[in-house]
Amino acid sequence: MDGFRELSGLLNAFDSGARHLMVQGLRGSSKALVAAFVHRNRKEPLLFLTVEIEEAQFLGRALQALMPQGSILYLPPSPGEGAPLRHRLERVLCLFQLLQTPSTVLISPLASLLSPLPSPDDLRFSFLTLYPHRLIEPSGLVEALLARGYREERQVNDWGEFSRRGGMLDFFPPGNHPVRVEFFGNEIVSLRRFDPGTQRSVGPLSQITVPPLVHDSTDHQGGAGLLDYFATPPLLLLDEPDSLARAWKEKEAEGAPVPSWERILQAPRISLTAFLSPQAPAGVELLFSLSTSSLPPFGGRLSCFAEAAREWAREGYRVRLFCKSPGQARRLEEALREHDLGFAPEEDFFSPAPLSLMVGDLPSGFCLPALKLAVVSEEEIFGGRLREPAPPRPAIRQAPLPLEDLKYGDFLVHVDHGIGLYKGLRKIRVGGVEGEYLLIQYAGTDRLYVPLDKLNLVHRYVGADAAPPAVDRLGSPAWIRSKERAKAATRKIAQELLDLYASRKLAPGHAFSPDSPWQAEFEAAFPYEETPDQLQAIQEVKRDMESPHPMDRLVCGDVGFGKTEVAMRAAFKACLEGKQVAVLVPTTVLALQHHQTFSERFSPFPVRVEMLSRFLSPKEQAEVVRALARGEVDVVIGTHRLLQKDICFRDLGLLIIDEEHRFGVADKERIKQLKKEVDCLTLTATPIPRTLYMSLVGLRDISLINTPPEERMSVQTFVVRFDAQLIKEAIEKEMERGGQVFFVYNRVQSIDRMASYLRRLVPAARIAVAHGQMPEEELEKVMVDFYARRYDLLLSTTIVESGLDLPRANTIIIHRADRLGLAQLYQLRGRVGRDRHQAYAYLLVPEASLLSRESRQRLQAISELSELGAGYKLALRDLQIRGAGNLLGPEQHGHVAAVGFELYCRLLEETIRELRGEEVEAPLEPTLRLRIEAFFPESYVPDADQRFLLYKRLLALEGEEELEDFRQEMEDRFGPLPRPARSLLEMAEIRLLARHLRIKEIEARKRYIRLTFAEKPRLDPDRVTQLLLEGKVRYRPENILEMEVDHEGPERQVELLKNLLQQLG
Repeated sequence: MDGFRELSGLLNAFDSGARHLMVQGLRGSSKALVAAFVHRNRKEPLLFLTVEIEEAQFLGRALQALMPQGSILYLPPSPGEGAPLRHRLERVLCLFQLLQTPSTVLISPLASLLSPLPSPDDLRFSFLTLYPHRLIEPSGLVEALLARGYREERQVNDWGEFSRRGGMLDFFPPGNHPVRVEFFGNEIVSLRRFDPGTQRSVGPLSQITVPPLVHDSTDHQGGAGLLDYFATPPLLLLDEPDSLARAWKEKEAEGAPVPSWERILQAPRISLTAFLSPQAPAGVELLFSLSTSSLPPFGGRLSCFAEAAREWAREGYRVRLFCKSPGQARRLEEALREHDLGFAPEEDFFSPAPLSLMVGDLPSGFCLPALKLAVVSEEEIFGGRLREPAPPRPAIRQAPLPLEDLKYGDFLVHVDHGIGLYKGLRKIRVGGVEGEYLLIQYAGTDRLYVPLDKLNLVHRYVGADAAPPAVDRLGSPAWIRSKERAKAATRKIAQELLDLYASRKLAPGHAFSPDSPWQAEFEAAFPYEETPDQLQAIQEVKRDMESPHPMDRLVCGDVGFGKTEVAMRAAFKACLEGKQVAVLVPTTVLALQHHQTFSERFSPFPVRVEMLSRFLSPKEQAEVVRALARGEVDVVIGTHRLLQKDICFRDLGLLIIDEEHRFGVADKERIKQLKKEVDCLTLTATPIPRTLYMSLVGLRDISLINTPPEERMSVQTFVVRFDAQLIKEAIEKEMERGGQVFFVYNRVQSIDRMASYLRRLVPAARIAVAHGQMPEEELEKVMVDFYARRYDLLLSTTIVESGLDLPRANTIIIHRADRLGLAQLYQLRGRVGRDRHQAYAYLLVPEASLLSRESRQRLQAISELSELGAGYKLALRDLQIRGAGNLLGPEQHGHVAAVGFELYCRLLEETIRELRGEEVEAPLEPTLRLRIEAFFPESYVPDADQRFLLYKRLLALEGEEELEDFRQEMEDRFGPLPRPARSLLEMAEIRLLARHLRIKEIEARKRYIRLTFAEKPRLDPDRVTQLLLEGKVRYRPENILEMEVDHEGPERQVELLKNLLQQLG
């Protein structure tokens, strides 16, 4: 192992019978290097013990980077009762993997040895193994899952859930993909992984081991029992042995369940320490000194690293550069080639290659002159906080105004009959044929049964405000009049919108040049792998900037999904051409945060970033204003202060607006003027009704970032009554893990009394108070001090709603959450959960009887929509709860209330197309009267709401490929199609053919099938003539064709009908 001779001495010493070796002078990740080297060459299990939890996690990350193919496990401490399911299971899963993997590296902090462990045999017995051809009753598997703590849901989305549908059973085991089990009788015929986002299978499984979610067997003591999990005695690695011995003996004295320190000293071991000593301590048989030297400062510049790498290469060093992702490795490989350095991708850290690019999340680099080895992480070059690498995650699917959470009793709009109440699905037999119908209750005793092929005429009612609408009476002319008035009202607003967007498309703008090498270097400093839709958003923004017309693009992405990076790349592109950039934010706190983020990111480049807000003194503001006018400031970040008349730019090229809906009416008018002149990029985490409406009718360029960027967990949300003990425990638990807490209290006049109360409740907490009525300097100091961790808890008003990005703040408590809007609650909850730790939100409310209906709906929505990427869905839900408001101006309010938001938008879209001179055809939806039973039986899809959603999706399909994909999905999720379900899909195929031919009605009788065509049918005249000559069809007046079927059965009739429609096309 050339180049690692000093480390090879460790192996030789053990081979010669040594029992205790020490390596000194190690700092940071270099300790993990020793472990990786020993494990690579001895192929035996290692137990790596540390004092601190943080050090164990740090070394675990370093080892994973240095030996990505190795088996590395981290044993977390027991999280205690009430901890999230994921945390409770991490420990059990680690122990189970330890039993299955003989040669592994287990890293354990001392705290992890203090909790009792189940015996290895008990743990093995509690796991359930499934594989194809295993005989087990489906009901028996359900019982086994329930006994292991799984819970039944109608659809599987998260750990610990299962769902059964006939011969199919889905479940989601922790630490794994969700699994689909297909049965034939009591035999498992297949096991498949599936994607919880799409519910589609993604690949077969040969077997799956199902861990329990609950485990009571804790008859082993902790550390003593841990050694029983190893098949052969492990080699021990002791991190800082003096500190470990001291802490260990303290725990022994307290009676903690750890093995005696003397027993530890009997095992073969390597002690690792940062400190250098001239001679070996007592008991150490051989001392190795590897003095770690610090890396040179790179100052955020790749050129500085390139210079250091050339110097190391001249001295014969091996240089290893670690990148967080393959994409970043490719970017850096190309960027370093510009500096004449041939770094090549490499998987083996110990290879003899001189310059290597490695992919791994190395927490810190090091330099070992004795080994002629320099190891650098990209964090050391570019700075910035790096987090866990991203596993591939599906984008979160969006749907406009979804019906999927429709509940019994909700208001619906039927396009032809008006507003009524949803009363579920009903089975009805008509003309001897059973079918499923949607029931809508109208005024009085009026009821409407809507057949499945007319569900496209039905959608959820969303009004202009939260007030419930009047229910219509069937057959009343009032509904027709309401639609006509709403259509007439859309003309004025449509003309205004068209004029505005047409003027932008005609206006001349600055066409920016394609990307330069500096742009590539700036982008290479981004410390994460871009998600696919983040990359697409970046490309769309650049394409807009390079066009000769002013850009007006909305980038919509959930909190923390990478919108700021899109904005910074656009800003840098503008600065490279000498253009100025203005970043407009709604609060001073957000200005401070963005100023820090932009300043850090732009610091390696000659770009001047300034802030303009009330945090600056009048003198400082005046200096920034003068510098802006002289063109000396490249990027200015500010509040509405940027919109005041004294602000003059020398050459403004790009306006970036964060959360435009937070600005006042006058500010929005000024923004509208600026937009006409320069490129504009708007960022939002929660689309508001107006921007939603813009995206729905296609009058605005919109980019959606829907993919979570890294391994972040959704925020666990609890709606609870005010409880002193619960608040105390939530704060103390967060402080124990080194985190910070937000406590939102939105009453300035009594906020100091709440601060006193919290100080009495949690005396150990360092508490700061912040609200908008404080002097600017005082508010700034509080925010900055909280950011610098000088406080544990920030008690504030909703000023933190759009504010500091604090990865360490992972608990938020919101007092009187029922008084806040849904968008506000969502933004507040977005303050936490930026880190890889589980985050918690406690929404404190009075007892349920005191809550208004609207408050209950809001709180239910925020707790239901806790998954990552819920912002878009939440805006839709907020639209449904608050109503569409005055999104189109007060004069449109009554029309939205009368016909509902979605129908109003449809009418508006029609009007816009008419004003553009486009031909507006009424959408043709054929009526099918076939004597065949076509529906999803309850035994096949048990959940009525799910059936309704599937019916709606089936009606929305637009082609044969989509229909075939839907068929495969149904068979994958629910099993083989029963006869009525097959017929339903055949009806869908007939509907697609009929739409194409412009057939408005198909009616099947005993002797013939009648096709009634709409105007301008799409028929092949030659084929029709041929069919008429052959006597296969006959023509009737009023665009009717008939085909004789001679008493054929319904299924044969359907087959003949499909053949006829294919021939007509």
